[in-house]
Amino acid sequence: MTFFFFRETGGRLRREHGAMQRRVAIVGASGYTGAELVRLLVAHPGVAVTAVTSEQSAGQPIETLFPSLAGHAPQVLQRLDPAAVAAAAELVFLALPHQTAMAAAVPIIEAGCRIVDLSADFRFRDPRVYESWYRTKHVAPALCGEAVYGLPEVHRDALKTARLAAVPGCYPTGALLGLLPLLREGLVDPEQIVINAASGVSGAGRKVEVGYVFGEVNENFKAYAVAGHRHTPEMEQELSRVAGREVRVTFIPHLAPMTRGILSTCTVRLTRPAGTADLLTLYRDAYKGEPFIRVLPEGRLPETKAVWGSNYCDIAAQVDARTGRAILLTAIDNLMKGASGQAIQCMNLMLGFEETAGLRSAALWP
Repeated sequence: MTFFFFRETGGRLRREHGAMQRRVAIVGASGYTGAELVRLLVAHPGVAVTAVTSEQSAGQPIETLFPSLAGHAPQVLQRLDPAAVAAAAELVFLALPHQTAMAAAVPIIEAGCRIVDLSADFRFRDPRVYESWYRTKHVAPALCGEAVYGLPEVHRDALKTARLAAVPGCYPTGALLGLLPLLREGLVDPEQIVINAASGVSGAGRKVEVGYVFGEVNENFKAYAVAGHRHTPEMEQELSRVAGREVRVTFIPHLAPMTRGILSTCTVRLTRPAGTADLLTLYRDAYKGEPFIRVLPEGRLPETKAVWGSNYCDIAAQVDARTGRAILLTAIDNLMKGASGQAIQCMNLMLGFEETAGLRSAALWP
């Protein structure tokens, strides 16, 4: 079975500006994150999408599933054949459910391809943590040790040479970008971190379950997975690495009646006096030159509509001098900086492109 899709006839990849495009494949292209990858990659100046797969929608053109891609994505979805995918591409995006990506990753990476994985299967350095929270045996534990956590603002240099990038979860992305600069400076009591975050419904994936249908979500706002969400240990792993000690957080996720976006509110106790202006200065210094971090001026707060469709993370801080606490707020698009946009940011680093390639022009909601 062959499913090589080229942008020119005659078996030659399209050239732009005299340079041969790099071949990439998307495994699991019929979900929300897969569709976002298609949308962004077909317009990326340096790559050609040479293979796309879906088990449930095999045989269908992508534009049939996602009419917004009509005229831009002529690819037909095929069932996953790891050998064929590896032959068709040099870098493969795995947009598969948790617990299934790890099995697909092994033959693909053994064939010499590099991987950007959007599942949770390789986010943990210790596979035992994964097994505890995801309640399944890890079938590729050796790869966990070499996988690079795909948060470019923290692991940029390691991503450039990585064979396997593990894209962070959407909730951890927003929370970590807000917490890490202050934790690194010793301004945060690591024993008193509370993270409240609200996500749009697309964060649950493209599936049909009663709790996510319109009649249940519309005009409703609720917490879920309190004190037990699977993104919790992911946050704790990265926070502990920076703090140099074990960090435990209280995480309360919420489902918001919107399609996409995450607003995170992190409440921390400061270890020494600081004002709002001090914290904002620290953020500006920490993220100086970062193309997708926007530290908002004092008095402005993040909102999900401002980052819709983009790879930006907007950050703000407010000190509550009365309690000695700081409130740190971030907003991201869960399908972009929280998933597919960040995955392409990782790919850009891995393949030597400008980090913003294919992402600067991502449409913002009007």
